[in-house]
Amino acid sequence: MAHTNLTVYGAPWCSDCKRAKKFLGEQRVHYTWVDVEQDTEGLALVERVNQGKRIIPTIVFDDGSMLVEPSNAELAAKLGLQTRATMDYYDLICIGGGPTSLTAALYAAREGLDVLVIERSGLGGQAGITERLDNFPGFPEGIGGAEFADRLTQQARRFGVELLQAQEVTGLRSEAESHYVTTADGNEYGARALLIATGSTYKRLGVPGEDEFIGAGVHFCATCDGPFYKGKHVAVIGGGNSAGEESLFLTRFADKVTILARSDALTASKVVVDKIAATPKVEVRYNTEVTALHGESKLTGISIHDRSSGATEELAPAGVFVFIGLAPNSGWLPPAIKRDQYGFIITTPTLETSVPGIFAAGDVRLGSTKQAASAAGEGATAALMIREYLKSV
Repeated sequence: MAHTNLTVYGAPWCSDCKRAKKFLGEQRVHYTWVDVEQDTEGLALVERVNQGKRIIPTIVFDDGSMLVEPSNAELAAKLGLQTRATMDYYDLICIGGGPTSLTAALYAAREGLDVLVIERSGLGGQAGITERLDNFPGFPEGIGGAEFADRLTQQARRFGVELLQAQEVTGLRSEAESHYVTTADGNEYGARALLIATGSTYKRLGVPGEDEFIGAGVHFCATCDGPFYKGKHVAVIGGGNSAGEESLFLTRFADKVTILARSDALTASKVVVDKIAATPKVEVRYNTEVTALHGESKLTGISIHDRSSGATEELAPAGVFVFIGLAPNSGWLPPAIKRDQYGFIITTPTLETSVPGIFAAGDVRLGSTKQAASAAGEGATAALMIREYLKSV
């Protein structure tokens, strides 16, 4: 990918700046953030390149070129991402670009099938934005999430898988024995079989102020946004493995990390809990619920409630990272594909959904274990089941 080191000039209140930063984070593009309200040199640059106007975001690339208020499509083109497929019809279309989808795709491509992968964010899924994978078989010293994602992507390309990035699937329909997906840019692609491997997304708190401060003090990816909090105090909301692991990662930058857990104990693995206990920079507050987020252009404080004593308190972390569980990315699917009450896709033992020829695997599937190793395993299984299905149509 070209242009992997760039500078974004903007302000915390700017919605287009938040969108651009989110897009770059999803694509795992390293960038430097300059708040023009705090940096006079940055503001001067913005005014100079925009003929005296303060237009943000202004993004300066490593070759000196610039984009001003770019759309995601313009950013994708500048970064050299493929967003349109070369064919209209494939043997298999995999929706999603995480370990499940990429594993299924490379297995299917090895069988000689024409395979298209469509991913709305960055290839590698949540594994790609995880700081480190320590429990994936074959990597005794662990492996960085970004490196793991890059290796998977390279392996899929080696077998001829076509990969679309920064492209969202917005619709799905079936006609006879073919299935068709529509992408956000209006294109439609067909296939003999589909694999839905769209994964899951971190749940929101659902408290006042959360939506206003996403990207301006409220975050869901420590790897993406942790470096912005060097020498500061941050709060992590949640008590599971994700909350614990990301808290430990944040200690690389923050002077203090406060974990706010709703229950009276962390539900993370013993290894993670022991690491937290041995890390002086991390404080855990139990039976603590966040009730509101405060600020003007950016987050300045949070309200918390002690579930044991009933006491309320105000905290003033520089940033908040939310890890309170996962919700399946299945809301775009048609009613014909059956899901449970939480949105997880119901499948047969062969990973086929309620629509013949459409399969589901990974975090979006009911009964999945939400682990990278099992996600890859489900991808391999799905590819083998799809191969058998295609023999019959």
